[in-house]
Amino acid sequence: MVDTMIAVITPYLADMIGVEEIDVTFDHETCCAAGHNQAPTLTNTAEVARARIEARSHPNGAHVAKVVIVSYSGETWIQRYSEADDFGNLINLMLAEGQVHGEMVPGIGQALGEHVAHDAEGQLLTASFIDYALPRAAGIPMIEFTSAPVPSVANPMGMKGCGEAGSVGALAAVASTVQDALWDHGVWQADMPFTPHKVWELLTHGSVAAE
Repeated sequence: MVDTMIAVITPYLADMIGVEEIDVTFDHETCCAAGHNQAPTLTNTAEVARARIEARSHPNGAHVAKVVIVSYSGETWIQRYSEADDFGNLINLMLAEGQVHGEMVPGIGQALGEHVAHDAEGQLLTASFIDYALPRAAGIPMIEFTSAPVPSVANPMGMKGCGEAGSVGALAAVASTVQDALWDHGVWQADMPFTPHKVWELLTHGSVAAE
């Protein structure tokens, strides 16, 4: 176990100190190299290794949303939603898909309704779920999910994170799709969330009254 850890850490330590790997030696908890007065601990070396971009296991994915906008009311609903994700090697595909589903919901909510509002005195106006527009089950579409794993080379099991990947992808996919639809009606830029009232104002007047 110790030999394996030393073999993994040695390249990072050599690069950090600026020596050849063969010059790196270990003395209990510290590391050193001939001709250098630096003696980082294994913890220091691990922190440096963790910060290197090639040591990270980034997930990848693509999300596509098809939305329908009702022009006379501004109501927006998602007709179809597809995504393909690369989370590396998966232990449990069902749990990973459930994680994506759960995180996709707040992404849609931020794109279409969620908004923290204050009055001129700084008083919170959206302090309860009566006023804060969380997405409801009826507004969440069925998801076409595809797993396209590419094993990570940064860890022995070839895994990647998938914690909030659904939220990031959903927010961008839904907001960009609505913006693209509005573009065809002369609205070049608009800020989230795309609430029915805001979308109606944009379609009717081309802009939104001061909030």
